[in-house]
Amino acid sequence: MPVVRPPFDRLGADPGRRRLLTAVLGAPLLASGGLAGCSDDAATSTQDGPVELSVFWWGGPRRASLTEKVLRLYSERNPQVTFRVTWQGADGYYERLATQAAGGNVPDLVQIDDAMLTEYAQRQIILDLTDRVADHSLDLRGLPEGLIRYGTVEGRTMAVAGGQTHAGVVFNRELLRELQVPEPRAGMSWAEYVSWAEEVTEASDGQVAGTMDGSGDYRALWLWLRSQGGDLYRGKQLGFGVEQLIAWFELWQRARRARATPGAALVEQADSGEPSRQLVVTGLTAASFAWSHQLPELQRLTGAELGIVGLPGPTGAQWARASMFWAAFRGTRHPDAVTDVINFLTTNGEAGTVLGHERGLNASLAVRRYAEGSITDPAQQRAAAFGAAIADQLGPAPAPPPKGHAKVRTLLVATAESIRVKRTGTRAAASRFIAQANAALAA
Repeated sequence: MPVVRPPFDRLGADPGRRRLLTAVLGAPLLASGGLAGCSDDAATSTQDGPVELSVFWWGGPRRASLTEKVLRLYSERNPQVTFRVTWQGADGYYERLATQAAGGNVPDLVQIDDAMLTEYAQRQIILDLTDRVADHSLDLRGLPEGLIRYGTVEGRTMAVAGGQTHAGVVFNRELLRELQVPEPRAGMSWAEYVSWAEEVTEASDGQVAGTMDGSGDYRALWLWLRSQGGDLYRGKQLGFGVEQLIAWFELWQRARRARATPGAALVEQADSGEPSRQLVVTGLTAASFAWSHQLPELQRLTGAELGIVGLPGPTGAQWARASMFWAAFRGTRHPDAVTDVINFLTTNGEAGTVLGHERGLNASLAVRRYAEGSITDPAQQRAAAFGAAIADQLGPAPAPPPKGHAKVRTLLVATAESIRVKRTGTRAAASRFIAQANAALAA
């Protein structure tokens, strides 16, 4: 259920605040640059007096606590700005946002991910931030170029990364020591990874499977395609064909035959994406695929020490990827205030220290360096070390996924499941997926 907090109390101004929000404090809007030249006719804030901004995100209690703390820090520096926050788990989050959008009452500041970024931009639900980036009122100069690009839709900056993450293999370090099986290593080929997982299953006498079945994992498929010079998308269409998809599914069929993966029923549990259902956490596999920013949460769910390494294939298949974005509602009455809050969340060192790596590596490279010494959680340290180790090897960022990406992800999971339980032949299932996915993207 959504958790709604009352507006934060104002805690006093910080004399070290580097600039004032002209629009928030009631000065003439055009004198501050305001919306001059803004292409989407967003509403402007011209009122004097207090400003209350509504903020909505998904996550757990820890994310809520840290986010509320950093928003209070913002109010300390800007006493006229307070926040009304709502948060909930990932399940049902976008359904709630869709209801709010239909009623025209989207919160001023929302957390979204790449599954919905393009759709929300094209439907003009979120505010175009391009001009604000151009005049540096929204200062993204300290972000990796690929991370900035991943928040652009059709050449326009529509959202700002709330953190950076990478797909990884999260593995049970203690179990592998007990089984005397080496840890998975960076740069393994996919065939080598399957052989490693088979070795784990054999060493455990079949009590633990080596790896989750990644056939329905779009992250893994995307990186597998990029490692071969392909991509998940080409514009508004799939970037691959039937034969490539068949090869992907056959890789995992070989893994199943070798008992490198668990049974279909267990795999379906993990396909939900819920951290508590990840098989490396429940002890049913030695390794699962996850986002690097999820490592601390996964670690809190198990007593065994977890490690992380990149997915199989070349590191250059990965890119500076936003774990999630901050986006402003196009109809906000306070666009300058919302922009400044995004700027604060992204580029302020104290804010970055409070947030840590809850949403992934800090988007700003300078903030990462500033906050580095304050991270004491071992799992966060391991996730940060993983990100730092591959930072110089990342490939170019693709465009964010097109509208329909969420449907494509769902179709991939369903297609992989039908093949696992032998409900559909591989070629027939792959052909049907291609047709249905392209139709979803064209809708």
